[in-house]
Amino acid sequence: MDATSNALDLKQIDQEISTYVRPATFPVAFSLVPAGVAPPERARIPSRDLGHRITLCQGWNMSRRYGWVIACGREDMACPIGALSAGFEKPNAYYLEGNLSEGMYTATKEAGARSETELDRLPHGKFGYVVTAPLGRATLPADLILIYGNPAQVMRLVVAALWKRGGKLTSSFEGRADCADIVATTLQTGECQVILPCNGDRIFGLTQDDEMAFSIPASRVAEVMEGLRESHKGGIRYPIPSYTQFEPTMPAKYRDLRKMFDDES
Repeated sequence: MDATSNALDLKQIDQEISTYVRPATFPVAFSLVPAGVAPPERARIPSRDLGHRITLCQGWNMSRRYGWVIACGREDMACPIGALSAGFEKPNAYYLEGNLSEGMYTATKEAGARSETELDRLPHGKFGYVVTAPLGRATLPADLILIYGNPAQVMRLVVAALWKRGGKLTSSFEGRADCADIVATTLQTGECQVILPCNGDRIFGLTQDDEMAFSIPASRVAEVMEGLRESHKGGIRYPIPSYTQFEPTMPAKYRDLRKMFDDES
């Protein structure tokens, strides 16, 4: 876990995100539990408490929609891509050859192999659980924070992330395995990521067509929160205000009647 996250007041951050972004679902804290360390006692472990395996994206969507604390480990993984992205499994030849992508995401195994090579993954065997929890209920330090919203809300977060440093954010997209983008890419780059929810997130996590997401590594949370506060003062707000200070053009007969009123006065 990132030492920076120890200093984060997750409840305060939750309040600020609620004030300045107003997401429809709970912002989620992701905490990586080292191998050999038990998850929080109140966490639901899918294979034990739900009676079946799930995907990583199901887990964090339960956290953001239900308010549950979910701890996913190797035995809880139904999706091999999620297990690989979290470092629970080690890539083998069948996977690296592009067999999972061929015919579904890519035309050939060769193209699929390139796709698999470019997916970011956590170190194999380093972590025993990926724990997700609403910010207000998280008891572990957060390694990163994930926020779902509509495009305007994600834009609001991009502006906040660039408040101090300017420039632009760079994110990568493949339409597949957003678990890799959210966890591994965010932590390996140490940068915020605009997240395009993947096919699995939409099917199994029930993420909707109007939703995107934004991830913030622990090391950048304080900076983004400052950006939310200060850009709000500068007039960048959500809900985005509509400009209504104009005189509308009315239909011809309405204009005629308006002229009659004006002439009569």
